[in-house]
Amino acid sequence: MDIQHFEKLDLSEHGADRGGQPQTTDRRFYFQLQVYTACLDVKKVVDAVSASGLEAVVYLDVNDPRGIGLLFMNENPEFFVKEARALLTTPPFTSLAPKPEMTMLGRTYALGREQDLEDWMLKKFRRNALNPNFPWAVWYPLRRKPEFAALERPDQGKILAEHGNLGRIYGDAGYAQDIRLNCFGIDTHDNEFVIGLVGPELYPLSRLVQDMRKTQQTIKFIQSLGPFFVGHKAWQSNLREI
Repeated sequence: MDIQHFEKLDLSEHGADRGGQPQTTDRRFYFQLQVYTACLDVKKVVDAVSASGLEAVVYLDVNDPRGIGLLFMNENPEFFVKEARALLTTPPFTSLAPKPEMTMLGRTYALGREQDLEDWMLKKFRRNALNPNFPWAVWYPLRRKPEFAALERPDQGKILAEHGNLGRIYGDAGYAQDIRLNCFGIDTHDNEFVIGLVGPELYPLSRLVQDMRKTQQTIKFIQSLGPFFVGHKAWQSNLREI
């Protein structure tokens, strides 16, 4: 790979042409889920996160009666080592026990088919995460088998369409919305994607995961799924205009 190749390297996100004009952006949002146990007073956590003014969600961990999850989101990745870190290194978080094996970090990305690229990259998934009508959430990372990357792009598209169609069916029915992030090179366990499923009830989210197990992508090309974090909102911030 020569210097000329690097000069032509395009790191922008691309959507579908709109009004005959290409859509491109260099803006994206990052989401991070931090999970803790040994939380005996959720109100102190909620008060601290609320007072911070950060865009965030506090979840109660369904599978751990002392567990909580904290979802942060920001356009600048330095936010996680500045504002979020400053918050999490003060009480009441210093008395909690972190579960770093459950930490998930991902960024929004485009596939080239998005009709409104700015909304997709900066707004849609924040709306889903901060929808007050969606108290339930299932978060998990996944990694595909290397063979998927070797497929021709049309073949990849057909396989991905199965998951996309399932998501639309559940979304149109009001059962679930998703938050789709990739995490190449920024995940401790070398996962490739982080998925958040959110909705008004838990069962449809579980059923959606069950239905996805029957697709060709999951049967043939998923190397690993999980661990799964299942949470119910204790508090959320308001959605900010950007």
